[in-house]
Amino acid sequence: MDRILVIAAHPDDEVLGMGGTIAKLASQGKEVHLLIVTDGSTSQYKDSENIGEILDSKKQETKKASDILGIKSIMYGMLPDMKLDVTPHIDVNQVIEKTIDYIKPDTVFTHFWGDVNMDHRCIYHSTMVAVRPVMSQCVKEVYCYSVPSSTEWSPAVLQTTFMPNLFVDISKEAPLKYKAMKAYETELRDYPHPRSVEYLKKDDEAVGLRVGVKAAESFVMLRKLGI
Repeated sequence: MDRILVIAAHPDDEVLGMGGTIAKLASQGKEVHLLIVTDGSTSQYKDSENIGEILDSKKQETKKASDILGIKSIMYGMLPDMKLDVTPHIDVNQVIEKTIDYIKPDTVFTHFWGDVNMDHRCIYHSTMVAVRPVMSQCVKEVYCYSVPSSTEWSPAVLQTTFMPNLFVDISKEAPLKYKAMKAYETELRDYPHPRSVEYLKKDDEAVGLRVGVKAAESFVMLRKLGI
């Protein structure tokens, strides 16, 4: 795991889902790159006359959060926010495939297939197309991360329940995660909303208790090409 690509539907998904793990990987000298697939704003602020300013503001927030976590580069797919289910599947595929061709990561983190957010689901399916194990595939490891306010809101049935098989101790990196989340001023909500820092702290502590550490993030490992 030397060059990592984190794929996120919207600005802040990467921090909510795996901000501590990103900080940990970066501190170990790994190259961590971020792809934000949608513009993150056009549907949410569709009636605003200042959509251009809002988009610029979101990018500034993403850059600030990325600098805190140690992300090497940020790429933007600029596909329509909250409309990936009506965007041609091939268009979503191409955004991810082109980024993988450019970055050539050996490891990819993407959204969970069972999230209540449809953009997340679409990105999962397009990621699996982009990382299909053909002979020339550079990606050797693929993981799904969970996003508070999306993953846990899905029905608790087998098809949509997040069942992690990998845990990362973020006890040391957790403060950086919460600092990065505070950089997303437009996305922060008051506790007990899942996009609040207090909620994230409690959630990370709860995951950590499952594996005997102070704070942790969890993942589903989909594929790993071993020795």
